[in-house]
Order: sequence, then structure tokens, then C-alpha cells
Amino acid sequence: MTEKAERDSDILEQEVDESRNLESENEGLAVDCQEDLSEVEQLREQAADLNQRLMRIAADFDNFRKRTRIEKEELAKYANSNLVSELLLVLDNFQRALEVKDPSEDVKRFLAGMEMVYKQLIQLLSQAGLEPINTIGQTFDPQKHEAVMHTEDESVPDNAIIEELRCGYMFKDKVLRPSMVKVAKN
Repeated sequence: MTEKAERDSDILEQEVDESRNLESENEGLAVDCQEDLSEVEQLREQAADLNQRLMRIAADFDNFRKRTRIEKEELAKYANSNLVSELLLVLDNFQRALEVKDPSEDVKRFLAGMEMVYKQLIQLLSQAGLEPINTIGQTFDPQKHEAVMHTEDESVPDNAIIEELRCGYMFKDKVLRPSMVKVAKN
């Protein structure tokens, strides 16, 4: 073989080797690219999962904030209910005291003063949101009334309230104390 042929042969072998090396590198790059694509896909899935979790947490927090605001408003709305509830006993005692039969002149003047104080107390409690529950002639409602007696009476409808034994009260839109009533049964 001639020198030129040997050189050409060497060059050809080098080119074949380089070609094989390039193929090998391309295969390696293809594998690396595949791994990178797989890793990118995993990262996308993780990002989507984290985004979903973040959205759920944000929704939970928003619900918590709304629930807390509502509870706070309700607490403020009914903050005086315990005091008003305790004052109902005072109202009951005032009513009993004002029901004196055949009072003397001195007692009448005293009762007139007590009645003024009673009316003033009722007015203040009404402004705070206290209202008496209507009973006489109404149909019995277990949410607002407490039946302590039943009487057979054909002249009124069944479950009609015929007598109020103790006044019940609503505080704003909530029953503070149910009315004690006598209910008709047919």
C-alpha cells in the first residue's frame, strides 16, 4: 500500500471512529434528554400538586375568616343576652308587685312609682332588643312556648294558648325565655 493509501486509510478510520463517537455521544445526549424530559414532567406534576394544595389552603383560610367574622358578629349581637336574661327575674318581680289587689292609698302611690320604674326598665330593655312573646290566642309553638298545663276547651281550636302563666321573651331574633302557657286540648 502506498503512503497515500495508508494516510487515506488512517483518515478514514479516524472519521469512522469520530462518527462512532458522535453516535455514542448522540445516544448519550438522547438518554440525557429523555431523563431531563422525565424530570421536567415530574416537576410539572409537583408544581400542579402544590398549586392545588395552595388553592385548598387558601379556600380553607377564607372559610375560616368568614366563619370567624360571623361568630364575632353574633357574639357582639348577643353580648348582653346574659344580663338581660338575669333582668327578666326583676321584671317578673315587678309584675307580681304591681298585681296587688285592693291597695290602700299609700300603697297606690308607692305602686305608681314602681310602675314608672317598671315602664322605664321595659323601655330600656326594648331598645336593647328584648320583646315579649305573644301568646294568648296563638297556636302553641314548642320553640317559643312551654306548655305546663292542658285544659279541655271545645270553644277554642286544638293547641291554642288560653292562658299565659309567665311571660316569655325574645332577644333580637332568639328565644331568651319561652312563655309558660296553658294549652287547649279537644
